[in-house]
Amino acid sequence: MAEAKIRLFVDHPLCPAQTVPLSRDQAHYLFGVMRQREGAKVLLFNGKDGEFLATIAEADKRKGLLICEERTRALELPPDIWILFAPLKKARTDFLVEKVVELGAARLVPVQTEFTNAERIRDEKIRAHAVEAAEQCGATYVPEAESLQKLGAVLDNWPADRALIFCDEALAGREHSLKINPGPAAILIGPEGGFSPEERKKISSMPQALPISLGPRILRAETAALAALTMWQSQVGDWYGDQDA
Repeated sequence: MAEAKIRLFVDHPLCPAQTVPLSRDQAHYLFGVMRQREGAKVLLFNGKDGEFLATIAEADKRKGLLICEERTRALELPPDIWILFAPLKKARTDFLVEKVVELGAARLVPVQTEFTNAERIRDEKIRAHAVEAAEQCGATYVPEAESLQKLGAVLDNWPADRALIFCDEALAGREHSLKINPGPAAILIGPEGGFSPEERKKISSMPQALPISLGPRILRAETAALAALTMWQSQVGDWYGDQDA
């Protein structure tokens, strides 16, 4: 809606006439940064109930209260695609998370590999960047963000029905046909140093694994994630999956 240009993610139920309290940070953003006042309109979403138009009922520097009006959009679920990635340097991890949320990922799974060369990431930071990206790109769903796990443990418990698309830098420049079938899937992006021989062997032995090349050049990890997700979408399409609210 033209009258509401600000979108906020809230961890609160949404329905007509529902009151929604703001956190201190949200109040500071709305009233201190964006200079909104009582009576102004804001769009709210919580990743469950869709998007709602709301009116600012109370405005204070440290708190605020909104009242939901009508639902403006139903919940739009992304296709069932996970992104597994080794943590990168801070700015590059932030970029990766932001862009895969914009493109439409259902779950973010950071994994610790043998050659991962980055400081330990904080769960709340990944979640915060995912929320911010969803707010800005108009999404009504925020991907689940898991805690950092060892790659081996993730692979040991891999679902039998989920394809594992393995971006293999060893295939760079090689011609090969690729057919991705619709269904639950995940994209695995390695660290800057690539996968170890043991990790490569373990992945290749999995019946769910599908090694792919991303072209003639070896891409940086964050670029590879976007390229692979775009490739997957071009074959499967965002229309896959249950899109009902």
